[in-house]
Amino acid sequence: MKIKEIVSALERFAPLPLQDGFDNAGLQVGLTEAEATGALLCLDVTEAVVDEAVMLGYNLIISHHPLIFKGYKSIIGRDYIERCVLKAIKNDIVIYSAHTNLDNAPGGVNYKIAEKIGLRNVRILDPKEEYLLKLVTFVPDAQADRVRKALFEAGCGCIGNYDSCSYNLEGEGTFRASPFCGEIGELHKESEVRIETILPVFKKAMAVKALLATHPYEEPVFDFYPLKNTWTQVGSGVIGELEEPETELDFLKRIKKTFEVGCLRHTRLSGRLIQKVALCGGAGAFLLPKAVSADADVFITGEVKYHDYFNYENNILVAEVGHYESEQYTKEIFYSIMQEMFPELEVQITRVNTNPIKYL
Repeated sequence: MKIKEIVSALERFAPLPLQDGFDNAGLQVGLTEAEATGALLCLDVTEAVVDEAVMLGYNLIISHHPLIFKGYKSIIGRDYIERCVLKAIKNDIVIYSAHTNLDNAPGGVNYKIAEKIGLRNVRILDPKEEYLLKLVTFVPDAQADRVRKALFEAGCGCIGNYDSCSYNLEGEGTFRASPFCGEIGELHKESEVRIETILPVFKKAMAVKALLATHPYEEPVFDFYPLKNTWTQVGSGVIGELEEPETELDFLKRIKKTFEVGCLRHTRLSGRLIQKVALCGGAGAFLLPKAVSADADVFITGEVKYHDYFNYENNILVAEVGHYESEQYTKEIFYSIMQEMFPELEVQITRVNTNPIKYL
């Protein structure tokens, strides 16, 4: 298969419009028309990772952290990023990254962390707002099923664990002069169905294309309404519950072992029991107020600023496990997607530990 087919599959799981504004997820280096020879999965792209791909004969590297964040006026090998770009181009290797779009996606990075901890009833801690639209259109009775089907296939009608969601109301439309039905020049009445459905903002163009391709009228009527609803399936961080409460010390020891943490930093222990757990992989301390508001017993993330330890120690147990350690299982998400969608393709998780932080 072509590399662009793999990219398309990754973006169906974690659409690029879900990434945060500061991010640079997506294609980093290379041309996607090439046939894939194999995929190497990693958290960070380093020179050692590119060398590993060359050794394996793979022409695709899939990473969580984007190789390129800032703009470059020249690529001459001044730092490891420029050297990786040069080496990848020289060896016809494509580099693709899924970062905060994978963090924010349903079943993404934070869900994987929750799975490792053993949380149940997992839901988004900080859902996205103003990401949804309502589409309303009017279709003749006989064509309503076909139009609904096309809209659902374009990504409309998904609410939580449900799909193909719509509301339909029968009514009567009037118009004069139509090549589809009625006599030209005469007022015509047509039994129609008002179809209402919901969709993410970034799927608007696909929905319009599907509607225009299947609607029988020359000038179909449709409206989009912005919704103030939060999109509870998409957003930052997650929160869930342990099957049984644990002491603070037992919980922290288990986290340290599970994530192979070299140094686990935390606020002082207060004797509380841990059952409701909030978390965010990477630099997630910005979600601490949300975790406190949700009455979480503990908040786990990869990085916490010094003064945050003062600000929240009386409200919640805060545990800092390390950026790399918190997101290391992202590679397993990539591996699962590749195995399901492209079982015939050679795929390996990198053997290179790209964590730049060492513990003495």
